[in-house]
Amino acid sequence: MSLTRKKSLRSLLEQASHSDLKRTLTARSLIALGIGAIIGAGLFVRTAAASAEAAGPSVILSFVVAATGCLFAGLCYAEFASMIPIAGSAYTYSYTTMGEFAAWTIGWALILEYAMGAATVSIAWSEYANRLLGGAIPFEWCHGPLEVTDAGVRGIINLPALLILLILTALLVKGTQESATVNGFIVAVKVTIVLVFIALGWRFINPANHTPFFIPAGTPGHEGIMQHGIGGMLRGAGIVFFAFIGFDAVSTAAQETKDPGRDMPKGILGSLAICTFLYILFGYVLTGVANWTEFLKVGKEASVAYAVQNHMPGYGWLATAITVAILFGFSSVILVMLLGQSRVFYSMAKDGLLPKIFCAVHPTFCTPYKCNITLFFFVGALGGFLPGSLLGDLTSIGTLFAFVLVSIGIWILRRAQPNLARPFRTPLVPLVPILGAIVCSIMILSLDGYTQLVALCWMLVGFVVYFLYGRGHSNLNTSEAELQNVPPTLAR
Repeated sequence: MSLTRKKSLRSLLEQASHSDLKRTLTARSLIALGIGAIIGAGLFVRTAAASAEAAGPSVILSFVVAATGCLFAGLCYAEFASMIPIAGSAYTYSYTTMGEFAAWTIGWALILEYAMGAATVSIAWSEYANRLLGGAIPFEWCHGPLEVTDAGVRGIINLPALLILLILTALLVKGTQESATVNGFIVAVKVTIVLVFIALGWRFINPANHTPFFIPAGTPGHEGIMQHGIGGMLRGAGIVFFAFIGFDAVSTAAQETKDPGRDMPKGILGSLAICTFLYILFGYVLTGVANWTEFLKVGKEASVAYAVQNHMPGYGWLATAITVAILFGFSSVILVMLLGQSRVFYSMAKDGLLPKIFCAVHPTFCTPYKCNITLFFFVGALGGFLPGSLLGDLTSIGTLFAFVLVSIGIWILRRAQPNLARPFRTPLVPLVPILGAIVCSIMILSLDGYTQLVALCWMLVGFVVYFLYGRGHSNLNTSEAELQNVPPTLAR
């Protein structure tokens, strides 16, 4: 059994042409979907974290570097999504271009993106909820055991994070999905929050907070080469990269798009461009209103609300309004990530690479309920007991790895099957895919060694699972004829 055996592209396109899913999405709705998935904890939490831990005011450039890597990967995603308009995203693309083992690897990496991403946002939701309640929840009941206050109080479990995960998992099990109208409303709320903060905060910017622009060498706590100067800015890019996670989720809706060849590139690249512009302005205002050193301790949690309350006199109401709206927005991001993770697990289980429990459908709700329930316990354990900083970096490294493989996949498919119909063509191949792989790899290397080690251990566990279970149970062990008689239609 070869590790590079592939799914037939012809069978995938045949599956897409006979899809049971309704094609209702347009370019505008895809852009709204992308913005809805992108703007969340990454912007409102990780901006301050990247500034405090590594980049200082140069976090603005960190956004530019991260966006550049996303642009190269986004161009590759756009080509794949336009020519293979089917659910599964990077996992499906890799299965077709690089083979089963690469597909398994990217699917396992996507768990880092979606599951740990959902856990990270649930922790951010807990932080903002407690701030809205005036800190009524004791530290030990809204933090994990790895977090300790300066006074020596150690966390026990993050109960608010578990609560929001439980509520949203119940919604997914029941089959409740956001309509285009509701999603559009959420996007409007999120963008309004960002624009209001930028507009009102601009007049409170203190130019001294942007000087020096890079954290100087020798700054206490920033002795490492990736904690100050240009190195710190690059590490900041790896941290704020979490803020861009979500634009790739647009590609999972290819099977429900009216004209994938035309609209998918617009949805992917359009949402990325809009969010990048807003992120740069947001980072500039946030680090100008409050000094980056404040985000190390007192302003570490709910950083935006902190900056408003402490540096924008007369706008206390704005901090409350921002907190409420952010909680609403965080909930939708968690829902999208949990849904995305269940789709990846569902697709892998339908292909035989994971146990069939992950594609078992509820007889009444017609949802992969066993998968959703299993994910709650897994994601709940992460959100309840681990710190958001570790989970956020792991989410970034998993997504960056997926982007590297997607970029390489475009180059491979161009060489292997150059005559395939491509409604959208990634420009300057192989330059763009190579640059995408290089920039994303640099951001992986810029993250701290502990995060890289944990991610490596996670991937090694995934390889063990593949060789002990997935390889032997794969549907590709059957004949091509048998395989085409069982099209893996995604249950809804």
